[in-house]
Amino acid sequence: MAGKKVLIVYAHQEPKSFNAALKDTAVQELSVQGCAVTVSDLYAMGFEPRATRSDITGALSSPESFNYGVEAHEAFKRRALASDILAEQRKVQEADLVIFQFPLYWFSVPAIMKGWMDRVLCQGFAFDIPGFYDSGFLKGKLALLSLTTGGVASMYTKAGDSGDFRYFLWPLQHGTLHFCGFKVLAPQISFAPEYSSEEERKSMVASWTQRLKSLWTEEPIQCSPSWYFGQ
Repeated sequence: MAGKKVLIVYAHQEPKSFNAALKDTAVQELSVQGCAVTVSDLYAMGFEPRATRSDITGALSSPESFNYGVEAHEAFKRRALASDILAEQRKVQEADLVIFQFPLYWFSVPAIMKGWMDRVLCQGFAFDIPGFYDSGFLKGKLALLSLTTGGVASMYTKAGDSGDFRYFLWPLQHGTLHFCGFKVLAPQISFAPEYSSEEERKSMVASWTQRLKSLWTEEPIQCSPSWYFGQ
């Protein structure tokens, strides 16, 4: 949709990877729609995933005992967070939609993307107490997880070895994105591209392209335990 701003937070080491193809597809299709697309290529940026004292510039509020969450909150209020955090927060603040593109690692995101979440989505910026879930500070924005798996689709069913794919989405979609106020769109999961044929991979990319064409008309998922775990 013309005029919309999209941030793609991308985590893969290889520019010729299938994840890169999905990222490039999103950039191309959304740009054709007239969206302004920004990509945070975390590996290429050398993004620091560790949440440390270095994230706070200047004096600590409680130097006798370091508490990262407390110090990051205070530093946000003073505009005293590290410059790379502030840069990513500006991107998020400007975005109407944030797409996370990544390969599934241990039912979660790669460490570099987890570090992005830990450092960027701090208290004061993304949420407060109170001020979370439907009252999170990023309310009004959309978020979408686009991910690849190592296992085939049948593994991620209730009867499969890994259980329903919705189970591992709970901490990411609900505990992180919804907690910060995002409206969460259904995930885009490309199952086992590494073990798929070239035609199957092309079909996955085509499916993602087709979905992107009507993405802005989608309704967010129902962010409740029943969506993830059933009644």
